[in-house]
Amino acid sequence: MSEKELLYLQDALGHEQFLKAQCTDCAAKLSDPELKNLASTLAASHQEIFKTLYNAL
Repeated sequence: MSEKELLYLQDALGHEQFLKAQCTDCAAKLSDPELKNLASTLAASHQEIFKTLYNAL
């Protein structure tokens, strides 16, 4: 893996961590069950993407 590809993966991992944190925070603040579930689902999705990217290393 080239240095440029490694830097891209590091950047993508950081973005996925940030997005997961934002979705988790949003889910904690929402009172509507449907929206809370959607935000939680998105957080889980970003966690899975993070794992996939991490495994590429």
